[in-house]
Amino acid sequence: MAKMVTLTIDGIQVEVPEGTLVVDAAKKAGIDVPVFCYHPKMEPVGMCRMCLVEIGRPVIDRATGQPVHQDDGQPKMQFGSKLETACTTPVSPGMVVLGATDKVKAGRKDVLEFLLTSHPLDCPVCDKGGECPLQNLTMDFGPGESRYLYDEKKHLAKHVPLGDLIYLDRERCIQCARCVRFQEVIADDPVIGFFERGRSLEIVSFSEPGFDSYWSGNTTDICPVGALTTTDFRFRARPWELRAAASICNHCPVGCNLTLNVRREAVSGGAWVVKRVMPRQNEMVNEIWICDKGRFGYHYASQIPARLQKPLVRKNGELQPASWEGALELVADRFKAAGSGLMTLAGGRLANEDLFNLRKLAQTQGGKTALYTHMAGGDLTAKIGIAPGTNFAEMGPDSAILVVGSDLEEEAPVWWLRVRQAAMRGATLIVLNMRQTKLDREANYSLRYPFGAAPAAVLALVNAVSQKRPDLPEAVQDLTRSADLKEAAQAFAGAKDAVVLFGSDGMGLEETQTLAQACANLLLVTGHVGRSNNGLLGVWPRANDQGAWELGWKPALSLSDEMAQAQALYIVAADPVSDDPAYQTVFGGQMFVVVQDLYLSQTARLADVVLPAQAWTEREGSYTSGERRVQRFYPALQPTLAVPPTVESPSPRRAPLLTAIRPALEGPQADFAIPSLIAQQMGISGLAHTSPAAVFAQIAAETEAFSGLSYQKLAQVHEQWPIVGRSDLYYGGTTYENTQGLGAQLALLDAGGLALSWPQVTDFKLPKLGAVAFPITRLYDCGSTLRLAEMLEKRIGEAYVVISAEEADRLKVTDGGIVRLIFTETGQSVVVQALPDEQLPERVVLAPRSFGMPISGPAPVELKSAI
Repeated sequence: MAKMVTLTIDGIQVEVPEGTLVVDAAKKAGIDVPVFCYHPKMEPVGMCRMCLVEIGRPVIDRATGQPVHQDDGQPKMQFGSKLETACTTPVSPGMVVLGATDKVKAGRKDVLEFLLTSHPLDCPVCDKGGECPLQNLTMDFGPGESRYLYDEKKHLAKHVPLGDLIYLDRERCIQCARCVRFQEVIADDPVIGFFERGRSLEIVSFSEPGFDSYWSGNTTDICPVGALTTTDFRFRARPWELRAAASICNHCPVGCNLTLNVRREAVSGGAWVVKRVMPRQNEMVNEIWICDKGRFGYHYASQIPARLQKPLVRKNGELQPASWEGALELVADRFKAAGSGLMTLAGGRLANEDLFNLRKLAQTQGGKTALYTHMAGGDLTAKIGIAPGTNFAEMGPDSAILVVGSDLEEEAPVWWLRVRQAAMRGATLIVLNMRQTKLDREANYSLRYPFGAAPAAVLALVNAVSQKRPDLPEAVQDLTRSADLKEAAQAFAGAKDAVVLFGSDGMGLEETQTLAQACANLLLVTGHVGRSNNGLLGVWPRANDQGAWELGWKPALSLSDEMAQAQALYIVAADPVSDDPAYQTVFGGQMFVVVQDLYLSQTARLADVVLPAQAWTEREGSYTSGERRVQRFYPALQPTLAVPPTVESPSPRRAPLLTAIRPALEGPQADFAIPSLIAQQMGISGLAHTSPAAVFAQIAAETEAFSGLSYQKLAQVHEQWPIVGRSDLYYGGTTYENTQGLGAQLALLDAGGLALSWPQVTDFKLPKLGAVAFPITRLYDCGSTLRLAEMLEKRIGEAYVVISAEEADRLKVTDGGIVRLIFTETGQSVVVQALPDEQLPERVVLAPRSFGMPISGPAPVELKSAI
């Protein structure tokens, strides 16, 4: 426990840990010291001088080493002749800080006058107006007029694109270096920096394309003067016009806390629209940061013309608009006729409430359910996943983190950020992968396994610790004999706390299930299970995949075969045909297909009935993150039309029911409500739909892992540190304070019967002819939730594959050349760009998922020139 230090700030006695900076000590006492350059998440630099204070320290007797006391018994204080910066000065015992004296006020006034010499007086049109600390501090401490001559004002460029997402206004910039320091220290992307000197000093981008970072939007949050703005918000709205709604990002399994800022505007026909996405502080999850995908990738949920507004029913071979009553009646009849032949396929971006009701509906018919995903292992994370109380921020010198089979920055950027920070605090970081990733920069041990050998590589770690698995495949024998692997295994076993993150880099369902079991063995052998900051963490492809596993959903090992056997197919928030056109062959004949989605996807075009669903911005619900934290999200926009009415007592007789629901049943409906309405049409009771809270209460009552949870518990908050102010003088950025819930982690299921289970691992070998394509994940892809984000179009780019230098020479292609990729097992082919990589072994191809290539796991391929 840190030693505590007592000091006095403006007459208030404060006790804080040793090493605390004066500016933070003041904040804990409820006293705001004004700042510009200082940020509580970064090391101080003392550049702006706005936090000037007077500091007195006890006079120490050199002979005794004790404080000298005055006649009244109080310590004798000695104040410095100059003002000191509160952001660079650590507290000391007996210190006295004065922040409201005339000397301090004069110093702050001079600093502000200097900053305003060439600062534009455009507050009425400035994007930061209304949430600007420079504006606020000038009102509190600044001069009423400037002594600087207007004719000597330096005019600078005001619309400088640092990249395709961020604009710079050079006249507004006060050179606080917050943005530069964030990119260098926090994001490890030093792609912007200062150029020139003096009054010509400016921020420039060093990357091509400009400001090439996954974290660029955060610089606009922490900029204290509106010099940096996002292209989607610049001159589009004023902060005081916006309403705020708490939400959760649904792009990846981290579960970042968001605030959606919305405004009603005439150009949208009087509708409420999302104007910007901001982070919401949750120190256990995303702290105060979000990646650019989460910030700019919300457009798929916007009310644009492509959104489905009415049900569609196939008549005479064409999908035609229909009423909800007619569509529900048809679906209910066909589902009832299918009975146990009903199969429900659900995507991982659905909320817990949606997944629960969908599964309940399937169970009433004895039908099958399948989670649409390329990754398995959730049955193990439910038992030996990370325990409640786990927080990466608490992991340091006595902790170990193993990341295996994951390019973490591409798959879950904020976890990459937090794991990197843990490594910088002294945690042992072991990166085990088939290829180099950005996380290798921070790793204590960076280990490579042959392509296709991820599970065997983890078992090699188990073997190094316990000698319980000597018969490892030949492919990993060299790795097994590696001194680094043995050291890494011992470091992991000897750590007080240890977490394993496993992903799907280069793997599909079968490989990830085997990998998860191997990781579970490692945790069981080393005893890192059942307590906080220990356990297994899946880097899932979707936001609520963990929640799906907790609620009993599992992927189908052979999805096409199981779908082909179904008499009725209910597909919700999934588009398998876009991912693999071969799925088209499954549909047809007597099979009845219902698709429930936001848009008329490629899969929906083949359906018999299409049901329009509400976006996550228009409704309430909850997600379960990969860390097994259940969090609520709230509606930010009004649905296009009314929500379903309450029907408390469904009748088996259809006509009265239709009469009851007809008046309000219009427009898209919530995903949890639609299966309930179908059940009511079928005469089935027991599926709550009156509110997501009612469904969640049913989840808590019937699902062991959710026992004891409620919407009220998920909405609980407590004070977080650092305190990130928005409008106060201690300015940490425009991150929103969390007032609507920090969520709650699920308790682990009983793992008493879980024992070591050795998965079957084969000796994977590359073919002598052709090649093998291994799927990889990119942050920006062409998935259904991102391809409609026009802002990210340049970041997404064209479909490509990474090939070896030898393959490039054979095909006579250079960087960006066109090749044909043929999947030899199915005969499918795609034409894509080729990016040669000298580090890639011959006969290995890396194929990004969700770029139109039918790949979910390793697949044999052939490359040919497309010319």
